[in-house]
Amino acid sequence: MFLNTIQAAEGARKKAKRVGRGIGCTLGKTCGKGHKGQKARSGGFHKVGFEGGQMPLQRRLPKVGFISQSAKFSAEVRLSELDKLDADHVDINVLIQHNVVPVFTKKVKVIKSGDLNRALTLKGIQVTVGAKLAIESAGGKVEA
Repeated sequence: MFLNTIQAAEGARKKAKRVGRGIGCTLGKTCGKGHKGQKARSGGFHKVGFEGGQMPLQRRLPKVGFISQSAKFSAEVRLSELDKLDADHVDINVLIQHNVVPVFTKKVKVIKSGDLNRALTLKGIQVTVGAKLAIESAGGKVEA
């Protein structure tokens, strides 16, 4: 292949529209732009979604979705993460000190994910039903 032999594929290059060439052509006189108005002028355009001053559709429709403000203050902890801790009594402060949950956490819930192989005492932490059974079967207990 040589650079002087490269050509565009058949039909890839179309001839430019020749507008304003008389009434015998569909693009004569007004060049397919109709009569007057912003879109008929040169440089006549508007931003996407503009409806001529009418309230645009994206502003007429309600916002969708909900972001919980309390979700950023709550965290989930797995049983496998509790198993790695070197403390026997676990509360929110212990989890914060060991970087298991963020500093600003107010509520923690333990979920049954992974294994717990030692006895732990949980205080002031919510626990799922499956996680509570796993903690109690390992010899630990959950206090309110």
